[in-house]
Amino acid sequence: MLNALVTLAAEEGESQNPLLPAYYDIIWSAVCFIVILAVFWRIVLPRMQKLLDERAAAIEGNIAKADEAQRKAEAALEEYTAQLADARREAGEIRDAAREDGKKILAEAKDAAASEAARITATAHAQIEAERQSALVSLRSEVGTLALDLAGGVIGETLSDDAKAQAVVDRFLAELEADEAAKAAAGQKQGL
Repeated sequence: MLNALVTLAAEEGESQNPLLPAYYDIIWSAVCFIVILAVFWRIVLPRMQKLLDERAAAIEGNIAKADEAQRKAEAALEEYTAQLADARREAGEIRDAAREDGKKILAEAKDAAASEAARITATAHAQIEAERQSALVSLRSEVGTLALDLAGGVIGETLSDDAKAQAVVDRFLAELEADEAAKAAAGQKQGL
């Protein structure tokens, strides 16, 4: 039986080329290919194109958003840098103003202290001079009284004429002051 099939195939095969299919196979294959091509062309390809267009639009939108975000970030960075530079400049100005104010306050404090010291010194000098004058007046009266009492004790009588006695005491004290002033002037000449 196998021999019969091989013989039959060999007889049929002599009339046709085994590499070329039969015409009806080519026609039905072409019809199937055209139907599949039409379905693909009408249904699948537009859907694929729509999907690719949506994806491209989404990508372009994301790229545009990224570019916009980058521009905003760069603008924000520039603004931040400018604000930082302004803040540093302003801090420098404030620091310089504070130094100047500190110098002014220090100078004012020194001036106030110097004027207060001068006022206190002047007040002290005036008080010392007033006390010196008070002591001098008190001393004159006491020295005059003691001198009159002493002179009265030496003479043996009391000197009762107060005006005359006061004049003698004043003349005596003036001579003593003149002698003291002359000695002080002579001491200064020798020191030079």
